[in-house]
Amino acid sequence: MSEVDRLLQEVRSGVARMTPEQAWTVAKGGALLVDTRTIVQRSRQGEIHGAVVIDRTVLEWRLDPTSPHRIPEAIAGVQVVVLCRQGYSSSLAAASLRALGVDATDVVGGVEAWAAAGLPLTDGPADVRE
Repeated sequence: MSEVDRLLQEVRSGVARMTPEQAWTVAKGGALLVDTRTIVQRSRQGEIHGAVVIDRTVLEWRLDPTSPHRIPEAIAGVQVVVLCRQGYSSSLAAASLRALGVDATDVVGGVEAWAAAGLPLTDGPADVRE
């Protein structure tokens, strides 16, 4: 097993990851969907309806409720559901957010599974947060 696969196994251990349908349901109930895909990936696959787009390089600063650089939606207690293209980097991102005390998880299969489930994707514009 590669080291990155070991790390993924470790950060996913004991975490309730979501199906795309579960993520859509909790988003309708107030959870924050966060898309970390690149602009190229989003242009190919479409935008996730209702998600905020945050670049992975600033994710922790934007979603830490104690950060002066957080987005307005990043408040204590809000559930954050991270999506990436296939559900790998989102697991690492969610683990990093959990280390900050954020209630974070990710979606099994990422946006590819979201699209396969027939959940809403749009042509944009995206709600990009910098």
